Amino acid sequence: MQIATQSWLTWALLAALFAGMTAIFAKVGVSNVNSNFATFLRTIVVVFALGLLVWTTGETQPLSTLSAKTSVFLILSGLATGASWLCYFRALQLGNVSQVAPIDKLSVVFVALMAAVFLGEKMSVTGWTGVGLIGLGAILVAVA
Repeated sequence: MQIATQSWLTWALLAALFAGMTAIFAKVGVSNVNSNFATFLRTIVVVFALGLLVWTTGETQPLSTLSAKTSVFLILSGLATGASWLCYFRALQLGNVSQVAPIDKLSVVFVALMAAVFLGEKMSVTGWTGVGLIGLGAILVAVA
């Protein structure tokens, strides 16, 4: 068995835990501020924290080592992240976190569909059933 820090599952569970914390912190944080400005402030914190992490661990690398494809897709990913955060913070400002967060997790359904269509990834019937249940569960939690 792999040690915990080398397991994708450990990191995925930590990501889910921190995403849950993010939802609660963000809901409180956007209560008295414009949601776009709140997203901007959050982004500054993320850039500073990640910059410090990369610098202190010595994991920087020259931008010239990135291929054009890598650069384009990292830029697109960054733009999608920014759009997601803007929409998420606005939704949190308008709705209950217990409703917004499950709908946000419909991203799992969208990822599965896009991975199948654009990346040719295959899932079993059981996998697709799970994706369907995630979608149904998110909707049920959000409308309950």
